[in-house]
Amino acid sequence: MPTPLARTSAEAHLYLELHGCDCGERAFAPETAVVVLEDGELGSRYTYACPRCGKKHEVTFRLPADPTPPGPGFTYGGPEPSELLDAGEWLAVADAYASQAPADPAGLSPEATERARALLTRAAAAMDEVLKFVPEGADSVPDAGGQADPGRFRRTRLTAVRDAYAGLVAQL
Repeated sequence: MPTPLARTSAEAHLYLELHGCDCGERAFAPETAVVVLEDGELGSRYTYACPRCGKKHEVTFRLPADPTPPGPGFTYGGPEPSELLDAGEWLAVADAYASQAPADPAGLSPEATERARALLTRAAAAMDEVLKFVPEGADSVPDAGGQADPGRFRRTRLTAVRDAYAGLVAQL
């Protein structure tokens, strides 16, 4: 099995957080090293010991041959769909970030405003990732019928939610 591609360090860290340790721990600070993979490509190796159970972990990702240069705003990757997370996982990530942001930003402290902005920015970026799974000319993510609510994977709904998150970020 080929080493999976992590398009950015943000995507790699999110993957590690979501998949965590067998004991359930998800908070850790991995050490990172750039390595040469067996096929000569560059990779990024993350190593850490679980702070709860002590189990040692090592996860290696392939680095993009042509990394997307950082642009304005936060992103998890380039134009291609993720190899690490599927559309359903990205939608769950967006939901999780958005659910942590306050419904009404009025009266927030500067620190709380910045936290809400970061949460909603990541929620919008995760929605962008779901949209990358919708093929050109298609109306929805393929195979979304197996999801609990396949309507959530329609392009129009994904775009509306993504735009709503971006709109909230602009208001903060």
